[in-house]
Amino acid sequence: MYALADCNNFFASCERVFRPDLQGKPVIVLSSNDGCAIARSNEAKALGIKMGDPFFKIRNLVEKHGVAVFSGNMALYGDMSQRVRWVLEEYAPAVEVYSIDEAFLDLRGINNTDFNKYAKDISAQCWKMTSIPVSVGIAPTKTLAKIASKLCKQYPKLRGGCYMHRPQDIEKVLKKFPIEDVWGIGRRSSAKLQARYIRTAYDFTQLPQEAVQKMMGITGVRTWKELQGIPCIEFEDGFEAKQSICVSRSFSSEIYDLKELQEQIANFASTMAEKLRKQHSVTTEIAVFAYTNRFKEDQPQAHASALVSFNTPTSDQRTIIASAVQATKELFKKGYGFKKAGVIATGIMDQGSMMHSLFEDTEALEKEHRITSALDAINSTFGDGAIKLAVQGSGRIKTTSEKQSPHYTTRWCDIPKVSIK
Repeated sequence: MYALADCNNFFASCERVFRPDLQGKPVIVLSSNDGCAIARSNEAKALGIKMGDPFFKIRNLVEKHGVAVFSGNMALYGDMSQRVRWVLEEYAPAVEVYSIDEAFLDLRGINNTDFNKYAKDISAQCWKMTSIPVSVGIAPTKTLAKIASKLCKQYPKLRGGCYMHRPQDIEKVLKKFPIEDVWGIGRRSSAKLQARYIRTAYDFTQLPQEAVQKMMGITGVRTWKELQGIPCIEFEDGFEAKQSICVSRSFSSEIYDLKELQEQIANFASTMAEKLRKQHSVTTEIAVFAYTNRFKEDQPQAHASALVSFNTPTSDQRTIIASAVQATKELFKKGYGFKKAGVIATGIMDQGSMMHSLFEDTEALEKEHRITSALDAINSTFGDGAIKLAVQGSGRIKTTSEKQSPHYTTRWCDIPKVSIK
């Protein structure tokens, strides 16, 4: 058996954890620069607010119904995701993190268990420990577990847990489940199936395997088999390091000053280097880029980039930031207003497999490693950004986040305060 734990309306739910007064009220979370809605509570969905709706288009609706609006707070959401994961790890021998708000649990080998109660217990414990509502679906395959978790959201009577295993129950659910909502079936495949009058997941299972493979290849066949209760998608509990890491942002307004652009690039480079270290990797080269606003056709346009290679693969903070800042100086063009910029790490390799040259200054490398480790330790203890390089300026990215909630769990100064009289 497999379980899928899915946090309900995750970003909105994270905001409600520290704002209990918002329970039962419409809540939305906006993307970077407060551009569009990327998360909505059920109450906000009921008002007709759709995923991706630009904020300026729904502003009147928001004001009319008193919708609580938040700028994205990824530091908070990432930390709350980790807390939910700690709870899940108590219930399964292995957990596969699928996304920031979803994780698969490997329940193979767990026998003589009431999985219906088990699913509800997991959901209840997540709520008790984190105040995040979590839907837990358990089924013979990962694809069916995804469907079971969605049933929890549709039917509150399930109390957050659904065990779907009897063939007759699975068939009944699949006959009502839209084909476009099946995990693993994208827009193009859905359109092809709709053209053949395949409307539900059950209709899909009735196709011959040869027809499925011809239309959708081996990936489609896996989904087809999974819907029939045959496990085909492997459980991946190991951590797979990323082969490239990109950190970029669009700015709230154009940047014309070199120093200001370098500060932003330095912060992108710092975040990228931190991600490298977290996955125990090093990079052999980074690319720095900056774009002007292509929608302002009356302004001079530029799509500038610069590549930096390292003789010794690295993940050290100071080395990467210094290289990125120098590259920014090379690509900067006076009189151009840069609207977006970023840093990309490529040529990533495992830190343990790195080969050193006989002529390297190993003492200097070890010193750099100790400095970076000290920076990481301080920021881990006192919160991200507690200590940074001078070139990073304030350490803040130039984006519009006027409605961002405090970093309740990652900054000491934002810890909620309680007054006792």
